Amino acid sequence: MIAIIDYGVGNLFSLQSSLKYIGREAVVTSDPEIIRNADRIILPGVGAYEDAACKLRETGMADLVTEVAKGGKPLMGICLGMQLLLEKSYEYGEHEGLGLIKGSVVPIKDVVPADYKIPHIGWNGLKFRGEKSPLFKYVNEGDCVYFVHSFYGTDCGDKTIATTEYGAELTAAVADGNVFGCQFHPEKSGEVGMKILRAFCEIGGM
Repeated sequence: MIAIIDYGVGNLFSLQSSLKYIGREAVVTSDPEIIRNADRIILPGVGAYEDAACKLRETGMADLVTEVAKGGKPLMGICLGMQLLLEKSYEYGEHEGLGLIKGSVVPIKDVVPADYKIPHIGWNGLKFRGEKSPLFKYVNEGDCVYFVHSFYGTDCGDKTIATTEYGAELTAAVADGNVFGCQFHPEKSGEVGMKILRAFCEIGGM
């Protein structure tokens, strides 16, 4: 069973529907025991970083996510959820992240050409970094996924497993051991996204 963490941020039920579509049982929950007993965890998120980080800590989910991740359980952060996995964010101030993956969150506008629209919304191709991650076992380099974001992860080093081109090379996905993060939305990325979710569900032998 997959636990989708409910901490008041994100469109959780479309993600649940996508997992059901690929034949996986998923529950939207804020119950610590359900999360601890799940086979794997998904941390979603949309909106402002500071608000999401505060809600994670206020609900106790920050400590719980760290606990299950350090215990070796497969964890995936999606969009803002991915950004929360990094060490800190410079989105309208400086805010501490969970620190499960190396890197910081910074504005896209500082690196893309001035005529590029912010937020970055739309379909862009994946470019793999290093050895192909098991998260991408069913997809090919160049396959397109759906992005909606104004900030991106940087300084992730060898934890970057994919990038995308949007006037500059932007981080598309990161990983460190059992912890994965996608800046794009797999649940909004059609068949490619379903293949990525399916691969995540197989990591760790589920």
